[in-house]
Amino acid sequence: MAGVNHHGPGLLQLTELPPLSLYVHLPWCLRKCPYCDFNSHETPAQLPEREYLAALLADLEASLPLIWGRSVQTVFIGGGTPSLFSPEAIADLISGIRARLRLAMPAEITLEANPGTFERERFRAFRQAGVTRLSIGVQSFDDGLLSAIGRVHGGAQARAAVEEAAAHFETFNLDLMYALPGQTLAQLHADLRVALDFAPPHLSVYHLTLEPNTRFAKYPPPGLPDEDLAYDMLDAITAATTAAGQQRYEVSAYARPGHRCQHNLNYWRFGDYLGIGAGAHGKLSFAHRVVRQVRWRDPAAYLRGALAGQALAQEHEVARADLAFEYLLGALRLVDGFDPREFVARTGLAPSAIETQLAAAEAQGWITREPARIAPTTRGLDFLSDLQALFLP
Repeated sequence: MAGVNHHGPGLLQLTELPPLSLYVHLPWCLRKCPYCDFNSHETPAQLPEREYLAALLADLEASLPLIWGRSVQTVFIGGGTPSLFSPEAIADLISGIRARLRLAMPAEITLEANPGTFERERFRAFRQAGVTRLSIGVQSFDDGLLSAIGRVHGGAQARAAVEEAAAHFETFNLDLMYALPGQTLAQLHADLRVALDFAPPHLSVYHLTLEPNTRFAKYPPPGLPDEDLAYDMLDAITAATTAAGQQRYEVSAYARPGHRCQHNLNYWRFGDYLGIGAGAHGKLSFAHRVVRQVRWRDPAAYLRGALAGQALAQEHEVARADLAFEYLLGALRLVDGFDPREFVARTGLAPSAIETQLAAAEAQGWITREPARIAPTTRGLDFLSDLQALFLP
């Protein structure tokens, strides 16, 4: 594969590099969920923990010349279902990362976990392995709704997993979904009550969407709530989280003070992230360009490639015409919006590059503008896709 000349001359002039994160992808799940479009694969009879760990660290070592001298602020171990890996393997992974990278102190290290892989004391072992933040894919506490979306766990398992996380982690996230097949407003209220009774430091609430190339896209489930009911559900989520002291800081994310996800904030603010693991995406900035990378998607292909020093499947320089849209795709998700000076620093573009689109968004009532802050209004968050589309090249 012809590589990008990372350090050669180019059209951009970035005066500073953004914060850097590390994303690690562990691609296996107990079973592929019918709505999931992530790179996930059903677990083989024997999970290749040691082989995959060796591939990850080889991938990381081969990438080091691209990030010499930079410290890593956050690590996110996602999937798939990373909690399928043993605590010992996760401990070795984190130790291997620490031996090769300069991690900020303290670094936020998140591990995704599913209640279907929950065993008592397992979460304690992940904490001892060096994980500082757990993200639990609950989705619902209702057995019927969980079955309707193909989850492998039940409500009792979900409650037990959250209790265990709360006992061992100072900060953790719960993922919930709404607008599920057959879901009523009363069922959503019940899910929210259960979730908020645990006083989670962070809550992510996502609308079920029928993504292309998923089973639900091919065979839509019956009983999906209509648009009006989905908006009523979003209003209920906003009211319940506010009453519980959770602050909405991103279109789908709510947190108590001091518990915002720093890794995701770096994504949304067009920060850099090195992605390792099967199908992992990365974005890296250099003095004269911004580069995106993708690793081999198939786990077997990734294992072969990474161990041979060839983990990359694709790499390209982001076109200058695409930079504004790529920055705003994330920044406009944030309730606090963005500082125009950060837009300049991270894209190398002048503020005038988006002036026409900003004026159109302001005329629609979708944003507010101040010299040091441009932020979406509540209406702008409700029409986020339309707002983002204004900035398409």
